[in-house]
Amino acid sequence: MPSQVSSRVLVESGPDQGALWHSGSFVQEQRALYEGRGWADLGHRPIITVSGIDRLTWLHSLTTQDLERLAPHQWTQALILSPHGHVEHHLLLVDDGVTTWMHVEPETADELVTYLESMKFMLRVEVANVSSKYKCLRIPGLPDLLGGPFRIVKRDEEMELPVDSVEVGMWAIEAERIAAGRPRLKFETDHKTIPNEVNWLNSAVHMNKGCYRGQETVARTFNLGKPPRRLVQLHLDGSVVSLPPHCTPVMYLDKQVGFIGSSALHHELGPIALAVIKRNIPEDALLLAGDIPAAQELKLS
Repeated sequence: MPSQVSSRVLVESGPDQGALWHSGSFVQEQRALYEGRGWADLGHRPIITVSGIDRLTWLHSLTTQDLERLAPHQWTQALILSPHGHVEHHLLLVDDGVTTWMHVEPETADELVTYLESMKFMLRVEVANVSSKYKCLRIPGLPDLLGGPFRIVKRDEEMELPVDSVEVGMWAIEAERIAAGRPRLKFETDHKTIPNEVNWLNSAVHMNKGCYRGQETVARTFNLGKPPRRLVQLHLDGSVVSLPPHCTPVMYLDKQVGFIGSSALHHELGPIALAVIKRNIPEDALLLAGDIPAAQELKLS
């Protein structure tokens, strides 16, 4: 829920609490984002660093991504899975040649740091939560597969921006993400989500890398081609004023077949949502998001 401060409306609750929701015109902000003129302060997202000579080899062994040959200043994403292949952490990261920087979902940093510390053993790596000193910015540029382009800066650093740049809030950022079909940890995932269900195989998982925790589940499901659920974009009935909140049941023939992850009002597509539903639901089935009629579209991110 947002709270208004002057013309700036802030996110009042939830993981993005304290972030800008919008500054008065969400339509202009969304257009600016798609035109490459939008920027955003993502200072509510924690920043974790890993330094030391073994950092990339070590992170490569712990995550789903091939990080051993990650080029400096190249952004990528990776997952940390449970032993059973369930998604536990989603990392958006970049290496500057000395340190690996990552921004992660709010309220997940402490658990992530604890896990990383427990896996150091005798390797030459150092893990730190530097959120009090650094923050992530979504800088001007066309939206990419990660939701960026991003830049990590000091919290007191003043950034020079193009004169035509527009600050955008989470409304615009989330609407763009939902339209692009990009899942978000804790939104389109739950305690049993595997990467195969939400299209992370195409972006956050390297299928030809060596062993990592949870790989057996990912590989087996990929080879069988039958994940239990799938990610879909819902086009919601525009005559309904409200949007279905997170965890709203998705119904088909009077039975719950999934849940709403996120929803937003998009400046071109209208009311849309991302949902995770059972794999065997017909692609042309008319669904209900709560009591809102919805048509589905498969999203392959």
